Amino acid sequence: MEPRRGGDLEPARQAGSAAGEAEDLRTRLRDCIADLERLKSEYEHYRERVRRDRRAVGEIAVANVLARFLPVLDAVDQGREQGEVTGGFQRVTEVLRRELAALGLESFGAVGDLFDPAVHEAVSCTRSDHVEQPTCTAILRPGYRVGEQLLRPAQAEVAEPPPAG
Repeated sequence: MEPRRGGDLEPARQAGSAAGEAEDLRTRLRDCIADLERLKSEYEHYRERVRRDRRAVGEIAVANVLARFLPVLDAVDQGREQGEVTGGFQRVTEVLRRELAALGLESFGAVGDLFDPAVHEAVSCTRSDHVEQPTCTAILRPGYRVGEQLLRPAQAEVAEPPPAG
C-alpha cells in the first residue's frame, strides 16, 4: 500500500465544499422564492384593496350627485299630484326617472309597509285595531337609496296596534 500524499485529500474536500455550496444555494433559492411568493400575495391584496376603494369612492360620488336630484324629484311629484305634469314635461320627467334609476337610484316606501326606523321616518303615530305591527298608513315623501346606501328615509304616517291588556 502506498502512503497517502497530502494532495489526495484535496479532491474530497473540494467535493464536500461544492456539495455544501450547492445546498447553500438551494436554501437561498428557496428563501428567495418564498419572499417572491409573499410579495406577490401582498401585491394582489393591495390591488384588490385599491379596486375596492376605487369602487367605493365611485359609489359615494354617484350617491352624492343623485342626492342633489331628490328636491327635483319631490317637485315633480308635487306637480304630478296637482295635475301639472303633462305633455312634453311628462316625457321629460319619465326620462329623468329612467336615467336616475339606471344610475342605481331606487325609490321606496309604500302604504302597508311594516315600519322600519332604519328606513322610515315617522311623522305621526296613531293606534289602530287594523294592524298587528307598526305599519305605514301613508307615505308623505318617498325614501331613496343607491344600492345599500340610504340617501333619505321615507316620511310616513304610522299606525300601531293598541297596547295588549
